[in-house]
Amino acid sequence: MSTAAISSKDTTLDAHIGQVDMKLEVVTIPVSDFDRAKEFYGGLGWRLDADFKNGSERAIQFTPPGSQCSIHFGTNLTSAAPASAQGLLLIVSDIQAARDELVGRGVEVSAVFHLAGFNRVDPAIRLSGPSPDHPSYGSFASFSDPDGNGWVLQQITTRLPGRIDSHTTTYASIPDLAGALRRAEAAHGEHEKRTGERDADWPGWYAAYMVAEQSGEELPL
Repeated sequence: MSTAAISSKDTTLDAHIGQVDMKLEVVTIPVSDFDRAKEFYGGLGWRLDADFKNGSERAIQFTPPGSQCSIHFGTNLTSAAPASAQGLLLIVSDIQAARDELVGRGVEVSAVFHLAGFNRVDPAIRLSGPSPDHPSYGSFASFSDPDGNGWVLQQITTRLPGRIDSHTTTYASIPDLAGALRRAEAAHGEHEKRTGERDADWPGWYAAYMVAEQSGEELPL
């Protein structure tokens, strides 16, 4: 088991973890030109939640598809300099499909890459192409907004233990659900090869696989 997986599992047992919900709702992005930033993030296909104006003050908010966290930018929301927001993660289930959509929208996106270590800052350890065997958490692509704030796409299909409530299984979009069904279908095909017989209860097997995949529990064989 990896160090990250051990750490994740241990934290779920920590009695000092807070019991009051604290939901990360909005991340502030420092930009220099509100209209330019609005056009860019709208061009990504993100939902425009608000564009409030009050005299010389303004606040604009967007939400990425399937995200429960939004971004906003505007007057006097942050003292951070434009381009200082880096490594903002966007989690996707299919890194190539996500990259292709952004490219289709006219966004300059890096090629898909994986890392030789844990350092996402040093370009020298970026290796071309998706991570071998396509493990969850292993493949990335990056892009920046017009101010230079940096975003990173990360492909995640199976969560580390403890990251998702195993009693709740949700999918943010039709493509996410379709991707999960395809992975379950492929795994179920291997299951039937091992057993040497057709599984009449394939819907139940699919369901168990998809729940385990999302919660980080052991996958059925």
